[in-house]
Amino acid sequence: MPKKKTRYTDKELAQFDILLDTKLDQAHRQLQFYIQQIAEMAENPDSKQKGLDDGTSTVETERLYTMAARQRKHVQHLENAKIRIKNKAFGICRETGNLISKERLKAVPHATLSIDAKQSKKRR
Repeated sequence: MPKKKTRYTDKELAQFDILLDTKLDQAHRQLQFYIQQIAEMAENPDSKQKGLDDGTSTVETERLYTMAARQRKHVQHLENAKIRIKNKAFGICRETGNLISKERLKAVPHATLSIDAKQSKKRR
């Protein structure tokens, strides 16, 4: 019986690192966009944002702050995943200790739970 794989190879980790770099670049660009939009709205407080009234403008500003906060959190998760690659702990489920499937990591490279662990956590 073959030995159960407990971690990804250095070559596989390098591939995930490239994927994470791409995702991080996209996430940073999106965060900069939100920050720029917030700054533009702050610079022109008297002008109505594209004809919006005060209430709608406030809602739009709050929405941008929320989206920027979520994007910052996403960037942090991606950066943490890069640290796990460096420590060779990337792709290991924090609940079960088993490897997270490559398919899941390609879709959500910052995942720390396998599908099974995530589903059982939801059921609790």
